[in-house]
Amino acid sequence: MDGHGGQGRRAQAERDAITVEIGYALVSAAFAAAVVVGAVAGPALLFDLPGLAETWLVRAGLVLAPVLFAARVISVLVRFRPGAQPSQPGRTRPDS
Repeated sequence: MDGHGGQGRRAQAERDAITVEIGYALVSAAFAAAVVVGAVAGPALLFDLPGLAETWLVRAGLVLAPVLFAARVISVLVRFRPGAQPSQPGRTRPDS
């Protein structure tokens, strides 16, 4: 054993869970940002729009994408709280 009653494995599992959650937050945020750029700026890139409309659509997409990216990352990471869930489903008492 590691002399800590399994604490080393639990700490490593928590670090792994945090790493996975950060990865999920970044990938899902990048996907959402790409969808917003495509939805907002896409018509300006696909169709022949008047100059001002094309400019504003592209700029709006490029402004909304990083805002959505940050909001998505923050919302995923705030929802994830290590230790907030019981280690075994169905057991909610601290001593179980």
